[in-house]
Amino acid sequence: MLRKLHVFVLGMALSGPAFAAEPIIRTIPDARIVGQGKLSMAFWDIYKAVLYAPDGRLTHRQPFALSIHYMREIDGSDIAERSVIEIRNQGFRDEAKLATWNAQMKNIFPNVEDGTVLSAIFLPGKETIFYNADKQIGVIKDAEFTLWFANIWLSEKTSEPNLRQKLLGLS
Repeated sequence: MLRKLHVFVLGMALSGPAFAAEPIIRTIPDARIVGQGKLSMAFWDIYKAVLYAPDGRLTHRQPFALSIHYMREIDGSDIAERSVIEIRNQGFRDEAKLATWNAQMKNIFPNVEDGTVLSAIFLPGKETIFYNADKQIGVIKDAEFTLWFANIWLSEKTSEPNLRQKLLGLS
């Protein structure tokens, strides 16, 4: 009963469409929101992102999660391609590995539309687990991928520093 209440309260805290709260709560002990923000381009809202970590404190030694609530239609292959560009822009230079990750992400990421919620649960030093709402849609078992993929949003080299600040609860 307490667990169901926790899921309900977490869902209410998001004040929006349902995020993949159950897998996050199951995987991350005492999951709490670290921060949240919206990505917009020109006049278009692209997505709202919410970062979760144990007790709302992010460390890269414990599991954490990022949920993205899409507000537009985007092809899954475009999400994968953009992810590769962002990882490359962070400074990653192993093109063979990027090609492997790109293929894996293209097999995992579905086409999204307004209301789709994709989540990534990051298990540092191990793997990244992806969800579409509460359904697991894939796993990339590569500790290096886990670090670089999370850095798309969390690194100081991110292409979206304002969103990073909000996700990290710094603004």
